[in-house]
Amino acid sequence: MTDGWNWSRPPAPPPGQPPQTPQPSPWWSGGQADPWRDPYAPAAIVLPSSPSSGGPRLETPPNPDAPRRRIGPILLICLLTALMAGGVGGTLGFVFAVKGGYASAARTQLGGSGENAPESAQRAPESLAGVAERVQPSVVTVRVSGAIGSGFVVSANGYVITNDHVVEGADDTLTVAFHDGSTATAKLVGRDPESDLAVIKVAKEGLVPVSLGNSDEIAVGDPVLAFGSPLALVNTVTAGIVSALDRTILAGEETGTKRYYAAIQTDAAVNQGNSGGPLVDASGQVVGVNSVIRSVGGSTTEAGNIGLAFAIPINQAKRIAEDIIDTGKARRTVIGAEVITGESASGARLRSVEPAGPAAAAGLRSGDVVTKLDGRPLEDGTSLIAMVRKYAPGSVVAVEYRRGTRTASASVTLAADTN
Repeated sequence: MTDGWNWSRPPAPPPGQPPQTPQPSPWWSGGQADPWRDPYAPAAIVLPSSPSSGGPRLETPPNPDAPRRRIGPILLICLLTALMAGGVGGTLGFVFAVKGGYASAARTQLGGSGENAPESAQRAPESLAGVAERVQPSVVTVRVSGAIGSGFVVSANGYVITNDHVVEGADDTLTVAFHDGSTATAKLVGRDPESDLAVIKVAKEGLVPVSLGNSDEIAVGDPVLAFGSPLALVNTVTAGIVSALDRTILAGEETGTKRYYAAIQTDAAVNQGNSGGPLVDASGQVVGVNSVIRSVGGSTTEAGNIGLAFAIPINQAKRIAEDIIDTGKARRTVIGAEVITGESASGARLRSVEPAGPAAAAGLRSGDVVTKLDGRPLEDGTSLIAMVRKYAPGSVVAVEYRRGTRTASASVTLAADTN
């Protein structure tokens, strides 16, 4: 077939000889895109030779007709790799966080590691915590007609000391609660309203009594603990110091019973409900019975702690409690004279002296002003009554008094009231 062009083919090689590769024509070296290319000639691309100067080698351009690699599998592999790396990293982070004590690495860590802290801290017996642990089982909460007071066990057979005003108006049967939450019934044994002390007996076995100290040996500045149920908060312990000694107190309502005692003053927090609870020294011994507080105003039911609390010395409380248990009533210590109260004359003025009483036996007369009792200055008649009640009947005390312009001293043997 002819198309108007005469195309010549190279002659066939002689028999027995290998075919010869045709030499490309210089007229057909323009590449596959040349429209005048010989369709039977092999493709040839003429590249310029490298310069003899030794410059950089030219890069071979990519073949645009070569098949391209699909990008989808590559992206899938990258995604799976990232997920696996994230999972492994998260797992390791959680393991390290749990070992460090945290559920999440985002939590803020404060304070030290505490690696050296003991599993259960042991308090030394002489520490305040050790004293509290030892005394609390012997402290009780006294419930009377909805009111709450405190008390403490003083004998293994169930005798408990408390305040008279705690059991005032109570029936013969009371209820007490212990540190462990157990309760028991109690019976009123006896009361002494003027000293604000009372004794009840608890119907329970296995009681542990407190250790009683010597209130005459304490000093201002000694540390003390107050136990009780202030404002119905049972098993409460507060700490303070002995603020003053022989602080003479006259408590009670205007028309009611007057209560006199030379108190231990403390700044340990005491509130309503602490009444009758023990005041304990640093060795764990009871040195007083918490009784009253001083307030800056308001009614008795609204009074709160301002750092002025007063306790009956345990030496006086123990003596009166023993009298109540043994005889059913307490002996009241007297000097054998009537004093003028409400008058401040730098001492206690005697209104009258009983002819056969201790004061008369010591040479005191009506009108004398007692200025000191056993070395303690007296402010007024209330101070003399309170200080005398501190001592047991039969005690011999030194008194200083003023008669007119003359000052004298004498020794008085105190006695028990015959009433």
